[in-house]
Amino acid sequence: MKKENQEYLATEKLGRLMKKYALPCIISLLVGALYNIVDQIFIANADYLGSYGNAANNVVFPLTVVALSIAVMIGDGACAFVSISLGMKKKEEAEKSVGNAILLVLGAGLLLMALYLVFRDSILTFFGGRVNDETFRFSREYFTWISFGVPAYMFGQCLNPVIRSDGSPRFAMISTVAGALLNVIFDPICIYVLRWGMMGAALATIAGQFLTAGLSLWYLFHMKTLRPSRRSFGLFPSLMKKFLPLGLTSFLSQISLVASMAAVNNMIVKYGALDMVFSQPQYAQIPMAVVGIVMKFFQIVISISVGLAAGCIPVVGFNMGAGRLDRVRSLFKMLLTAEFVTGAAALIIVEVFPEVLIGIFGAAGESTYYTDFAVKSFRTYLCLMPLATVNKGTFIYLQSIGKAAMSSLLSMIREVVFGVGWVLLLPLVFGLDGVLYSMPVSDLLTFLIAAAMILKIMKGLKEGRI
Repeated sequence: MKKENQEYLATEKLGRLMKKYALPCIISLLVGALYNIVDQIFIANADYLGSYGNAANNVVFPLTVVALSIAVMIGDGACAFVSISLGMKKKEEAEKSVGNAILLVLGAGLLLMALYLVFRDSILTFFGGRVNDETFRFSREYFTWISFGVPAYMFGQCLNPVIRSDGSPRFAMISTVAGALLNVIFDPICIYVLRWGMMGAALATIAGQFLTAGLSLWYLFHMKTLRPSRRSFGLFPSLMKKFLPLGLTSFLSQISLVASMAAVNNMIVKYGALDMVFSQPQYAQIPMAVVGIVMKFFQIVISISVGLAAGCIPVVGFNMGAGRLDRVRSLFKMLLTAEFVTGAAALIIVEVFPEVLIGIFGAAGESTYYTDFAVKSFRTYLCLMPLATVNKGTFIYLQSIGKAAMSSLLSMIREVVFGVGWVLLLPLVFGLDGVLYSMPVSDLLTFLIAAAMILKIMKGLKEGRI
């Protein structure tokens, strides 16, 4: 491929740059999120799987997020470091960071796969898989096969931001979309035609993940700006200390979501068993299935939010390296506006059309208890999404300007201190409904802290002292 000079990142209109880099990133992340969501839609509408399959999918979902969290820490960190290095004319360091990232993600993928297969039952139990026997059986089947695709999934997700930092956001998007389309094609064949159940859903997902990984591997040999050589593919501890912290917020925002989901699932099991309706064996899986669906919709919204912010990383990093703090500040304003609009649009959808959303996931074949709890869950759990999207965009932007410690602290406060703490505390007073109240309470408190950080960063950028 023809080499491309990235000086335009410091001169092109910010709106055009945001569109060029953020849109493909949003699509890539949306498609990545849709892997699990598409599985759940097909599972929910299979008469022999239904809400049991839905609940099982929700049990396994956090474990795919663990793999994603490690991959994006390595990939987003390398992406930010590459962009800053190119802005500072340090191309060799940028190339070595890519080589390091590849070796790290391959090793991490193989290790995580082994851990999943060895400790399968214990892990599933921890994430609420034993809500009833049928859910646990489906969870084991789905998780076993999903584990075999973990290395390919992590490789593709790690390379995606690296490819964007090389100046090819469109190819990064295409590689992810191709894998997701293959998953969509194989899901109905495996689930409805071959009737392979949860195994079929997993195999369709794995096929898509391997296609994305294969396309990403091909790109490594056809990079535009970077040209990693054999000597780039070594472990350089000094470089790891530089680029891994830049991806720490991406890691924490994902892994802390896992902690939150584990707390949510366990509180659902505990307080669902005390509920007059959901304590009955035939309805026990409903709260877990429903909250899982609500969180999947939230994942779609957050994918857009993260895509907006992560797409700005190459632009922000280059301008930081080039000393253009005025452009960094202006882009921050544009991002915060876009984040709020995204959250507001999503809020309108969940408040006005909750029945339509739940219907996509097979509600027609379920009891009225299922539908009623789903409507309440959508309207309560997601009622402060505009603040949630602004919070998420702020975390990632702070990361992209090199404020990794501040970004990580905010992310930890939101996802662990508030995200887990309120999930554990509110049900003590409000029972099962307390799980639903935990999300808006956490988002509101986090926004109050984030707003102070935003004002501080804006002032520092304006005065040129950040």
